Amino acid sequence: MKIFVAGLPYDLDDAELIEIFEKFGTITSAKVAIDKETGKSKGFAFVDMPIREEALEAIDGLNDISLGKKPLVVKEAEERGRPGGSGGGFNSRR
Repeated sequence: MKIFVAGLPYDLDDAELIEIFEKFGTITSAKVAIDKETGKSKGFAFVDMPIREEALEAIDGLNDISLGKKPLVVKEAEERGRPGGSGGGFNSRR
């Protein structure tokens, strides 16, 4: 399951992100989003956890806790634009 994490401190790196999530189970990958121009964190990340139950526990255990100045937002990542989408900027959810 892919997890979206927002509200991260800007100095948090991939290794620290893994450390936070591995308490809940197996991590396939963890990547802090980096701004291409500045090389600095954008304050959000994606974490992949192969076991759905562990991922849901991580979401439940980490959502709304504070690692810095603001609380984390931890939730299941939404899929980006699907092939053959509706176009026009409207994306109906099923």
